[in-house]
Amino acid sequence: MNIWITKSPAETTEASEHTQLKKNLTAIDLASLGIGAVVGTGIFVATGQGAKLAGPGILLSFIVAAITCGFCALTYAELACMFPVAGSTYSYTYVAFGEVLAWIIGWDLMLQYLVAASAVASGWSSTFMGLLESIGIKVPKALATTPLQGGIIDLPAVIITLLITWILFVGVRESAKINNILVVVKILVILLFVVLGIRHVSLANLHPMMPFGWKGVMAGAAIIFFAYIGFDSISTAAEETKNPKRDVPLGLMLCLGVVILLYVSVAFVLTGVVPYKEIDVGNALPAALGRIGIQWGGALVATGAIIGMISTLLVTLYGQIRIFMVMARDGLLPPAFAKVHPKHKTPHVCTWVTGCVTALVAGIFPISMTIDLCNIGTLFGFLFVSAGVIILRKTRPEVERRFRTPGVPFTPLITIAFCFYLMYSLPTGTWLRFGGWLLAGLIVYFAYGVRHSKLQALRRSAG
Repeated sequence: MNIWITKSPAETTEASEHTQLKKNLTAIDLASLGIGAVVGTGIFVATGQGAKLAGPGILLSFIVAAITCGFCALTYAELACMFPVAGSTYSYTYVAFGEVLAWIIGWDLMLQYLVAASAVASGWSSTFMGLLESIGIKVPKALATTPLQGGIIDLPAVIITLLITWILFVGVRESAKINNILVVVKILVILLFVVLGIRHVSLANLHPMMPFGWKGVMAGAAIIFFAYIGFDSISTAAEETKNPKRDVPLGLMLCLGVVILLYVSVAFVLTGVVPYKEIDVGNALPAALGRIGIQWGGALVATGAIIGMISTLLVTLYGQIRIFMVMARDGLLPPAFAKVHPKHKTPHVCTWVTGCVTALVAGIFPISMTIDLCNIGTLFGFLFVSAGVIILRKTRPEVERRFRTPGVPFTPLITIAFCFYLMYSLPTGTWLRFGGWLLAGLIVYFAYGVRHSKLQALRRSAG
């Protein structure tokens, strides 16, 4: 067994060329998919948390995180054009570095998506319950609280997860239509917050800009990086895109452009309206409008938060399902995960297993350190994507590149440096939990994956 065995570009794209998945998505759909993943829990939760660490310097934190994600998007765009397949970082790593590292990245992505999806479902549940209570509807606490918090189950989190799973089972085009509607609604709600709040901005609240210095700005960037997570899900949809070599890079750039404008605007208004020491971390945007007497605006923003989390959950589950499917197609996971439904043309077994596991986690376990785990897993994947661009320029120069990352090798190296620094800013406990997860993944790979790898079998038969 050669655990460092690599796929050729032809082997990587062969499965996608004969895919049973529908190719229905456009650049606008992809941009909306990315915005649906990115603009959600992060902007409503991470913004307040980051502002506590950085003060008004959260504006600079958003810019640092945006620059990091912008560099990452440039590297993703090149690889997604070279290999328009559903596996995203996992598939790219298989070509550049070999099977064992591809498995590690796939296993890492499982953690990222699973934790993120369950956290979003839990966050949606608590926000939804708060909205119900505000209109006088009482739900037994035991049915909206996890066992570890003294309840029976977080039922709203389970229900919303299973509902989104059913939508994904019905079909990607139908899911994209629903996501597009949700994205438009929540962008309008966020713009409403900016328009209502900007007239009440006090420049005195923005002084001093960096009360905790650059250390505070970078600590804020490490936290609010969570607010940008999800744009990479665009690359997981490459196999279902009409013209992936054009639409994927365009979708990535459109997504990040919109998100950066929204986030910097929100951070400016929030810290300008509310002194950073007084920001309500758990309910930052609605509470800011309530503070200046616009109660109806706060209620609308809270509603937008609920809508935003639904689309974030949809896209997060979508990415998890597609990565499971590709790993199963390669034989590293049981083949049932790669089966496509004859009518809906979706990986139905994988969809329902993923949805049910996520619902179980969201219903039983409370939100705990999920942002840090999501961040370290995502940044770890970005490192391999950036390094992959440099490696493949040397090892696979003949492969067509409709989009070329500018400034190679400097752009990927800058991306790696940014990612390392943000990872370094995370707590030691996060590193330990992440290391434990990767160790468990290696055990699974050597117990099952390497023995059932289709690439290993192909090379043995050829040799």
